[in-house]
Amino acid sequence: MTQAPAAADRASQKPHRRHDREILALALPAFGALVAEPLFVMADSAIVGHLGTSQLAGLGVSSALLTTAVSVFVFLAYATTAAVARRVGAGDLQAAVRQGVDGIWLALILGAAVILVVLPTAPALVEVFGASPTAAPYATTYLRISSLGIPAMLVVLAATGVLRGLQDTRTPLYVAIAGFVANGVLNAALVYGAGLGIAGSAWGTVIAQCGMAAVYLTVVVRGARRHGASLRPDAAGIRACATAGAPLLIRTLSLRAILMIATAVAARLGDADIAAHQIVQSLWSLLAFALDAIAIAGQAIIGRYLGAADTRGARDACRRMVQWGIASGVVLGLLVIVARPLFLPLFTSDAAVRNTALPALVMIAVSQPICGIVFVLDGVLMGAGDGPYLAGAMLVTLAVFTPAALLVPVLDGGLTALWGAMTLMMVVRMLTLWLRSRSGRWMVTGAAR
Repeated sequence: MTQAPAAADRASQKPHRRHDREILALALPAFGALVAEPLFVMADSAIVGHLGTSQLAGLGVSSALLTTAVSVFVFLAYATTAAVARRVGAGDLQAAVRQGVDGIWLALILGAAVILVVLPTAPALVEVFGASPTAAPYATTYLRISSLGIPAMLVVLAATGVLRGLQDTRTPLYVAIAGFVANGVLNAALVYGAGLGIAGSAWGTVIAQCGMAAVYLTVVVRGARRHGASLRPDAAGIRACATAGAPLLIRTLSLRAILMIATAVAARLGDADIAAHQIVQSLWSLLAFALDAIAIAGQAIIGRYLGAADTRGARDACRRMVQWGIASGVVLGLLVIVARPLFLPLFTSDAAVRNTALPALVMIAVSQPICGIVFVLDGVLMGAGDGPYLAGAMLVTLAVFTPAALLVPVLDGGLTALWGAMTLMMVVRMLTLWLRSRSGRWMVTGAAR
């Protein structure tokens, strides 16, 4: 009689342990790969920075443009992960790899289109982003050369989605590390060794990106041959990938609009506020990488469960990942509170900027558990292929955030008030995602949604 409750407790813990192992196995390598990506820009900045202020300013403008362009197409990774994972769950590996191949072809088409747009318009784009007359020529040079690597960057996104859908996040980690090392070596050799200046930095990055894409393509081609999947472009499959990605594109554009509005409002508050905002936002973005790693695990795991028609497994995994998200948010929030005095001096010695940033950092620390829930549920619904709902929910969030943010300078609010509006934005996202997750309407089973 006394052993029955203990046995029941052990039985109830087993699913949690299984989910924990799955989440850790996928999330930890995904986090490493996510952190490796911004290191590309950091390495470029460190090398180009020694050429001169104008060159570094030019790199800053062109990097912002490239980052924006590529982030818009992040749906290539998200949509592909969900679609491939569903087919893996259904036991059809041939169709899973074929789905990934279609995503890669779409990436190549989009990449070619971006090159055709960027090459002739590079000077105008640089001017719109406010590059100074001395920095503009360097920004234009870097942007034009680097745009040649955009197809490779988009292939990396799509192929990463393929491997994540196949429940493999280790290979993207290894490729990201190798790409970072190659990028640093090539940049140093071409900028200083070959004397190419900022053009050498651009070429080094392009070569590294093409190398990463080549590795991914090799892995995907081997998988296609192993499972008998065709590598030829299929118009219907490519259209299906584009259709699945369109709602996620709307979601991403809405999120980018929120971040741009926040930066524009901060700029109107004063120099100290915009400087502090950049510091706070950089930390917020870093924390997002940790939470996004759990979301990526959610995309792969939920897609697989729904493909296998295991709705109970999907619901249990969702519940467990939300618990992970909350716990991670609490830990990250406490770390922010504790590390505030150490973090700020790394970025500024200006007392006014520090005083402005301190209460805003408290705001993002308090909001981290909310962010944990948002990121996890976002990943769960992406894994379920629930893109149309995510797009609508983000448009609602944008509609709530915009007037709240624009009222900050009108009401004489400061940076803390702006980050209060950002916290409101996350609360709205949490509510819309929580309502959807509770409804169960996202749990559509089968190899395709």
